[in-house]
Amino acid sequence: MKKCVIHIFHVHENAAITGAKLAERVRQVAAERGVALEIFIFGAAIGALSDPAQTEYRDALVALAKAGVPVNVCQQTVENMGQVDALKALGLGLEYARDAFIRFTLEGATIVSL
Repeated sequence: MKKCVIHIFHVHENAAITGAKLAERVRQVAAERGVALEIFIFGAAIGALSDPAQTEYRDALVALAKAGVPVNVCQQTVENMGQVDALKALGLGLEYARDAFIRFTLEGATIVSL
């Protein structure tokens, strides 16, 4: 099965919420088109998960995770921030970025980076 990874990195100019909304739109048609969907959050977009001004972004990702979409966050950054338990409680997974990007490469995934 083909795979699409939405990589959310930036928060400027609404990049984070745009990534979350794009992921939801892809989720709506992915299964019928034979595509697996995954989201990987890295960089500044991780901090936005705990920003009170970014609740729409966080809630959109939580909804995607509840719908069965793997939503993973860079484990190293989350550990450094002391947010492991908080993000796990939201239903988000943790994975080291180096491992995630190697896995995506081995899987032949298409990565859309925002």
